[in-house]
Amino acid sequence: MNIFDFLPRGITGESIIVLAAGAAAFGTVYAVWSGLVARDPLGSRAKTLRQHRQTLKDGMMSVRRTQKRTKAAMGLMRRIINRFDLMRSHHAAKTVDFLAQAGWRAKDAVIIFLFCKICLPFVFGGAALIAFYVFSLFELPDVIRLLVAMVCVVIGAYMPEVFVKNAIQKRRALIQKGLTDALDLLFICAEAGLALDAALTRVAREMVLSSPQVADELMLTSVELGFLPDRKTALQNLVRRTDMPSIRGVVNTLVQTEKYGTPLSQALRVLSNEYRNERMLKAEEKAAKLPATLTVPLIVFIMPTLFVVLLGPAILRALDGLGSLAW
Repeated sequence: MNIFDFLPRGITGESIIVLAAGAAAFGTVYAVWSGLVARDPLGSRAKTLRQHRQTLKDGMMSVRRTQKRTKAAMGLMRRIINRFDLMRSHHAAKTVDFLAQAGWRAKDAVIIFLFCKICLPFVFGGAALIAFYVFSLFELPDVIRLLVAMVCVVIGAYMPEVFVKNAIQKRRALIQKGLTDALDLLFICAEAGLALDAALTRVAREMVLSSPQVADELMLTSVELGFLPDRKTALQNLVRRTDMPSIRGVVNTLVQTEKYGTPLSQALRVLSNEYRNERMLKAEEKAAKLPATLTVPLIVFIMPTLFVVLLGPAILRALDGLGSLAW
């Protein structure tokens, strides 16, 4: 049995190879062209602002219709979640912390996540069964069809978690990137005599453009420091929302300075220098790994080309010489 026997009718192996070669050639040309073309950042920024202005204008024109559709969709999701009584379960509390790490702290985010967690397995499994038994896209045995449908169900069950984990990783990388600058600004504010909540507020205002994720977390922590009875609880909430070792180290330092009365500016200076040295070490580690990382692309893409260029003429001459001897 050949692998091309499972393809739909009218599609041959040669056509797939031709399409793959065309896509590879197009991707290569586009990569070279995008690398050589000089881009204008101001022009792209102006275009983005025009598109954003037009989007806001369209949103203001159709705000009522959009709000009605959103409320109807959220009402349907909320009824389904309440029917299964998922908001009162222990899993819902973990989901709140899980989504907060991705920056989604609204209550509707929990409802949407739980709704997708319930419905996507049925959607993916039903789509696979419809594709196999209704449209007959692939001629496969019944056992393989059921196996593929079960795999689609598993993919639908884990897709929301994978999507949220990907968003969490991206957000943690952005927070880690802007944390050292935030610590430097906190150190400056502490040296100027500002209290912790006032320093966090000022740093959050300064970090809005460079690192909005850090600014969001610091502003929320500053607000919680103002109305929570225990200041340690507000700092622990920052750790719970981010779940990062670097943020945990900052919070532990702030808690210790407040508990033992040590100078805040001195502790922030030591912590900022430590994190900056750690980031420099990670950059040096990536630079040291670069030759080993480039070995595989060098062997796969460059060495065959060199062999063809260097040994190709010699092989052709040898074949011509052998052909003349045969005559």
